[in-house]
Amino acid sequence: MLVYKLLNRWSRKLHRYGAIGLAIPLLLVIVTGLLLQVKKQWTWVQPPTLKGGFSEDRDLREILEISTRDQRAEIQTWDDIDRLDVRPSKGVVKVQAENGIEIQIDLKTGEILQSTYRRSDWIESLHDGSFFGDWAKLSIFLVNGLVLLGLWISGMYLWYLPIHARSKKRNRSKPVDSNSGSQ
Repeated sequence: MLVYKLLNRWSRKLHRYGAIGLAIPLLLVIVTGLLLQVKKQWTWVQPPTLKGGFSEDRDLREILEISTRDQRAEIQTWDDIDRLDVRPSKGVVKVQAENGIEIQIDLKTGEILQSTYRRSDWIESLHDGSFFGDWAKLSIFLVNGLVLLGLWISGMYLWYLPIHARSKKRNRSKPVDSNSGSQ
């Protein structure tokens, strides 16, 4: 009975104070998570992958040279490029500049198909806390994740309590049949 009361008290306190501490970080995780869920459907978050033609003749020097033509990307050297995403099946290479601009280049013609800002990486860094630095990711967001897990566990316990109490009450109120068993 003492354990039951302690668990009940602990669950309610965790729910009360944990929810207050989680309010803002959890709201940020929820909103950014929702945006990441629809990133392929909403071009504001992530530009759609266009189709080009495929050619094995395009080399990395050409990709860099083509990328420097786009003024918005501000690419001069490989140091200005965060990553390349080669999609042979779509005939396109995506060049992600350090400033967040994504250039899509047709692998066959070398033409720039699209140049636009890619927000999904920034939103993802907000979602996991890395935008604020590793210290925030590992202290605030990790701790919030653990508290959220505790809220889930205590919430399941608080949800189960009334069910368990009703079941116990039902079993106590059942009449005992003294005639069953021996004759």
